Amino acid sequence: MTRAPILLPVSPCNPVLITPARSFLNLAAPFINKRKEYSERRIIGYSMLEMYDVVAGVEDYKHFVPWCKKSQVVLRRSGYCKAHLEVGFSPVMEKYTSLVTLVRPHLVKASCTDGRLFNHLETVWRFSPGIPGYPRTCTLDFSISFEFRSLLHSQLATVFFDEVVKQMVAAFERRAGKVYGPETRIPQEFMFHEVHHT
Repeated sequence: MTRAPILLPVSPCNPVLITPARSFLNLAAPFINKRKEYSERRIIGYSMLEMYDVVAGVEDYKHFVPWCKKSQVVLRRSGYCKAHLEVGFSPVMEKYTSLVTLVRPHLVKASCTDGRLFNHLETVWRFSPGIPGYPRTCTLDFSISFEFRSLLHSQLATVFFDEVVKQMVAAFERRAGKVYGPETRIPQEFMFHEVHHT
């Protein structure tokens, strides 16, 4: 799109010609806020404790979480653990330490503390009672927020973000199925699934 020059009268005899232009910084302006956020809430056919145990089992992530190549718990105390993780795909690999807050069977919150790829990375899993009369159900609230250090990585994340997050949540559900068997059948009238992202 070509923009027409604007004539501004400085004086009746001397108009000034101004041509609007975009600088590199103006082109990058829409990408300055690099933080991405996603949250979802749904009823699932596993108990709070079953889902908590799957999510809190950080040492097993390497076996089922997409793009997780290594997951090693290096410190475990009552209420939290510290883990070294390696995620990505060639040539983009990221090693970072995650501090994980654990409140059984209600909460697993993980925060990246020393990554080169991220300015910020935090995931929060909350588990609350599901459908009355269906004890092997729970309400799952999941949220993730992250911000890459690099503008390029932020732009790539915009393209792939939704798909990556959907695959990640589905991976935890598949893991629960592998560990605990088929999920409880939930009647259609009780099903809900809310998704929000920015």
